[in-house]
Amino acid sequence: MDLSKTKVCIPTSSGGHLTHMRMLMPLLNQAADRFWVTFDKEDANTALAGERVYHCYFPTNRNIRNTMRNTLLAIRVLRRERPDLILSSGAAVAVPFFLVGKLLGAKTVYVEVFDRVDAPTLTGRLVRRVTDLFVVQWPEMESVYPGSVCLGSIF
Repeated sequence: MDLSKTKVCIPTSSGGHLTHMRMLMPLLNQAADRFWVTFDKEDANTALAGERVYHCYFPTNRNIRNTMRNTLLAIRVLRRERPDLILSSGAAVAVPFFLVGKLLGAKTVYVEVFDRVDAPTLTGRLVRRVTDLFVVQWPEMESVYPGSVCLGSIF
């Protein structure tokens, strides 16, 4: 995929997941356009100053109400923005964006988090089947997620 012609959506929790995705800025800077979906929290707002951001609802982990609200947000945002690619390392906010994005024809790339060496995350398990490219950072994780690609650490 030629990123210079690609609009990228990055749905991510704040904190470590956001830090993880920001480490990909050299790659993301090549995109024609990008936007973020994350929590309206001080750490996220500071880290993404100057970026285009949609705020999602939290808490997300096992919170059915906010999962539904984030699904409606995903429908609205993705229909308006029409990204070519959705890229995330989680957590739960990524799930509705991957599912809705896939229905709208977007490619999806999931990067399993660095601190998982031999067990899947809940988000990884939920988005696995709709992910076009599933990236792991440890060779041991290739057996946890058959068909994944180990690209090593992004740290």
